[in-house]
Amino acid sequence: MKLNKIPHTYTIISVVILIAAALSWIIPAGEYVRETLDINGSMRTVIVDNSFHSVAASPQTWQVFSALLEGFEKQAGIIAFLLIIGGAFQIMNSSRAIDTGILDFLKRTRRMENNPLLRRIGVNNLVIASVIILFSLFGAIFGMSEETLAFVIIIVPLAISMGYDSITGVCMVYVAAHIGFSGAVLNPFTIGIAQGLSDLPLFSGFGYRLFCWFVLTGLLILIVLRYARRIRKNPERSPMYQADAYWRNREAEAEGEELETRTTRAARVVYLLILAALLGFSWNYPFTSVQLGERLMRLPAVPVCTALFALTGYLGLRKSNQFFILNLLAYTIVFLVIGVMGHDWYLNEISAVFLAMGVMSGFASNENPDGIIAQFLTGAKDMLSAALIVGLAGGIIQILQDGRVIDPILHGMATLMADFGKIASLGIMYLIQTSINVIIPSGSAKAALTMPIMAPFSDVIGISRQATVLAFQFGDGFTNMITPTSGVLMGALGLARVPYEIWLKWFFKILLFFIVLGFFLLIPTVLIALDGF
Repeated sequence: MKLNKIPHTYTIISVVILIAAALSWIIPAGEYVRETLDINGSMRTVIVDNSFHSVAASPQTWQVFSALLEGFEKQAGIIAFLLIIGGAFQIMNSSRAIDTGILDFLKRTRRMENNPLLRRIGVNNLVIASVIILFSLFGAIFGMSEETLAFVIIIVPLAISMGYDSITGVCMVYVAAHIGFSGAVLNPFTIGIAQGLSDLPLFSGFGYRLFCWFVLTGLLILIVLRYARRIRKNPERSPMYQADAYWRNREAEAEGEELETRTTRAARVVYLLILAALLGFSWNYPFTSVQLGERLMRLPAVPVCTALFALTGYLGLRKSNQFFILNLLAYTIVFLVIGVMGHDWYLNEISAVFLAMGVMSGFASNENPDGIIAQFLTGAKDMLSAALIVGLAGGIIQILQDGRVIDPILHGMATLMADFGKIASLGIMYLIQTSINVIIPSGSAKAALTMPIMAPFSDVIGISRQATVLAFQFGDGFTNMITPTSGVLMGALGLARVPYEIWLKWFFKILLFFIVLGFFLLIPTVLIALDGF
């Protein structure tokens, strides 16, 4: 066996579970007293100041074997979401709609290369940069995280078709969204909660946060473009070259087959049914309220999108079933954004929309109910490995919670800052947030846990509370892209068929770069008078 070989994903997570159990024997048990408060209109559980106290130890032993089941219970929403997404997209894939769309897109980009200016810049470079900016904005504005899972399965095949690899595809979607999450400007789930707990005006300090977002997103684009150019020049340099054979074979089958391009009567019936449903939603939801910073806008989003669907759906039907189904996919994504930003959608609603999309795609392709169910089961089965990983990751958190060691770890880290200067103290806050994110990947949960302690402490040492929120923001975002306790990361890698051990080895240096960059972006908040800080 090679000494530098990274263990299997299951092995890594199992070892982390054992380490978490061992910590419950070493670290004295303790807890904070918590209370529920109304923070910006939402009820949140927060820590009472100076309430840490010792409790009876609860060392974990045989519980390591129940961690998988408890992790499944803890992450049930994401696991079910993965299975539904896998099944829904398998139904759509059976129609060859995505393959048709990718081939059509590639033909269009090749024609664009006839333009001298675009050829000099590189059409593929523009595509990669545009997709990264789009998903980074989603992460920065409304905290896109779990929602990226629905897009991974679309962008990864696109990246493969453009001559890159699955890692490039994951970077274009998942990493882009979480870089945006790290440099967020309006994310209500992290900034909104953290600022509310710190008694700061909601989304204040917008200007410097926007600067940080530009820096982080711009550097990610450069990193991905550099890597993608190297892989396109020599595909065998990709650590995923062999594993990506699955995606390349699927692409070759799509190019080698003569896709049927006709419009069935069933597709027309599906079009009318969906249009009728959207008209009903337009009647019930004539306006959508979207909060951007402190500004609340009421937009007729659903009626406008319904009218557009009526037009583009009809045009899609005139071309073929596949283009109609692609149109259906596009509007599923549009309504997902509307629902998340304006109607508080989460996993339940998003799963329902994608499941409906899959079923309607099946019927539009003239598939019978038994055929649709068979395709759904095939897609769900492909996600079982990712579901097991997500369950194991949830088991780590359960062991730490049951062993009563999360609060003592937090309390011990917080006491380290008492005797340091401003920059060093801010750096330690950042380190604490980054470390805690490995065991508490939920941004809102970590804000409720840490900000009631960090915000008052920042007053004592002379650091602005806004800087403390920024340290939380960076610490919460970067390690999301590598921590094995993140069900979303494990789900994204499972959908892309990228083993965690390969991702860890490839992404680790990039992660360290962004963590160090985050510290340097924090320094001006101490040395310079910034608006809102």
